[in-house]
Amino acid sequence: MLLAIDPVRFSQRLLAEVVGTAFLLAAIVGSGIMGEHLAGGNVAMALLANSAATGAALIALILALGPISGAHFNPAVTLASALEGEIRWRHAAGYIAAQIAGAFAGVAVAHLMFGQTFFSPSLHVRSGAAQAFSEFVATLGLLTVIAGCARFRGEAVAFAVGAYITAAYWFTGSTSFANPAVTLARSATNTFAGIRPRDVPGFLAAQLAAVAVAVALGRLLFQRSVAAPLQK
Repeated sequence: MLLAIDPVRFSQRLLAEVVGTAFLLAAIVGSGIMGEHLAGGNVAMALLANSAATGAALIALILALGPISGAHFNPAVTLASALEGEIRWRHAAGYIAAQIAGAFAGVAVAHLMFGQTFFSPSLHVRSGAAQAFSEFVATLGLLTVIAGCARFRGEAVAFAVGAYITAAYWFTGSTSFANPAVTLARSATNTFAGIRPRDVPGFLAAQLAAVAVAVALGRLLFQRSVAAPLQK
């Protein structure tokens, strides 16, 4: 069922998506910089710091802003919602624009906190079929977790998403971007969290392919006949 969104309420939703995505990127990039600085060359420790901070930030942001916008913070989530008829396409376009704007703002904020320039093109190579496949798996898993929890355990979405992303940092070869806005913005940071701009299209293609598969899979897995949804 399509959500009825009045103009004032929609502006609040867009602001929540900008703010939430900005804080998410600030957490991703900022913890990457801090982790790399403190790890003394130990990449595993830097990744541990990066993944823990990202997962924790996601939980907090979803809990805080979910009641306003649904806390998508991710064009893949918004596209899946539009394909499922949960949000109108014109509203989805607004969400995606807000998410991308917020993502770049978050990168700039992280850079400023650590005394760096607003943006710096990344030199971090993330290319090849294995990396693209990792992004497909990461995004498919994320969307499946969100769909399942939203269907049966709505109160657990924030914790499930935070836990999944923390784990996916470690079990995927790409360290689980799983988010087109995040991918685009991380091309503008030449830090631990960055991705070389020329590698971005492969990640985006894999993430978008995962959206289509996740929607089809969700329709098979989470049919109404399987279990009744939680009462709101």
